[in-house]
Amino acid sequence: MTTLTNTQARRIVLAAQGFTVARPSSTPNLRHLRRVLGHTQLFQVDSVYVLERAHYLPAYSRLGAYPHELVDRAAYQPVRELFEYWGHAASLLPVELYPLMRWRMDAAEQHAWAGMVRVVTENPGLVDKLYRRIEVEGGMTARQLDDGAPRDKNQWGWNWTDTKHALEWMFRSGRISVAARPGFERVYDLTERVIPKEHYEAPAVDRAEAHRHLMLRSVKALGVATEVDLRDYFRLAPGEARTALAELVAEGSVDQVEVTGWDRPAYLLPGTTVPRRFPAHALISPFDPLVWHRDRTQRLWDFFYRIEIYVPRAKRVHGYYVLPFLWGEHLAARVDLKADRKAGVLQVPAAWQEARFATDREELAEALAAELITLANWLGLSAVTPPEAGDLKEPLTRALRA
Repeated sequence: MTTLTNTQARRIVLAAQGFTVARPSSTPNLRHLRRVLGHTQLFQVDSVYVLERAHYLPAYSRLGAYPHELVDRAAYQPVRELFEYWGHAASLLPVELYPLMRWRMDAAEQHAWAGMVRVVTENPGLVDKLYRRIEVEGGMTARQLDDGAPRDKNQWGWNWTDTKHALEWMFRSGRISVAARPGFERVYDLTERVIPKEHYEAPAVDRAEAHRHLMLRSVKALGVATEVDLRDYFRLAPGEARTALAELVAEGSVDQVEVTGWDRPAYLLPGTTVPRRFPAHALISPFDPLVWHRDRTQRLWDFFYRIEIYVPRAKRVHGYYVLPFLWGEHLAARVDLKADRKAGVLQVPAAWQEARFATDREELAEALAAELITLANWLGLSAVTPPEAGDLKEPLTRALRA
């Protein structure tokens, strides 16, 4: 069996995620966005808006300052190339994956939240009523459809109405889809009016076969990964994921390898090579597939990472919304960021160099400063404020002023 060093594994991972390709020298276009999706397979969607919506950031990390409307056009224009559904959590997925997700829609009751199941069980007429309204009146938001339905006070953080629960149930089960997102609010419409006809009418892929396809896509996206890493990518159940992976190995579509220091087998595509070129200089979102599996991130980079949004302020180590800074093949620093849109500035509450990453601190600060200025410009902000804390505070302040 082939054995890889952790350095080799890390380099394969970065290539699979699209970080061995230099950013475009001209304004990125739809072709570049498709290239990114070929690496990531999806964009995670999340409501956190401290810096920028999660689904825009992976393309920025790989392309630099691209037009936001590329993602909007691909996801929400009539000739759409992406659709919203549950991939890795809520996600924008390529439309060709729609038949691969039909098994999940058919099994909505197995993974729907308790509030949804309660509403469907106790008030099935509400689901039919809302569906008929959308069918006749066209796409609408939950607020437009809400008629004062009671709220679910047992669901922490959301406080959804029964209307919202019913809509989300229909979304999970595939009866309705997200047609648009004005102001990040979902507009629901009938799925046959959202998904392009060729994909909507394509036969649903058998559940077992869909798991094989999704696990193979996970191998492609992750480069080299354990079985746990792979099934986490599309949030697949352990038993079915293991079966699918074993079949892929048996048929020769995937190779099993060992990685030095990993306590379990890893898998990669046959013929995978170890790249040598790493032009990357990128801030990585907490919702980027490169780092969203925190145990894997620590294995590959010895980089302990978590989102501290829900950690009490006094117990935070690095900050509220911290992004790792990828420099070459290393996660060399981390920076706490906030977009102050009212003031028109990118705030840097803290910036930290990784202690185990030995490099010239001034050189690292210059690279990070350049990336922060690019990010601020992309967000339409006019300036970057000097960091307020962290061991990169002084060199990064000097670099930003220079």
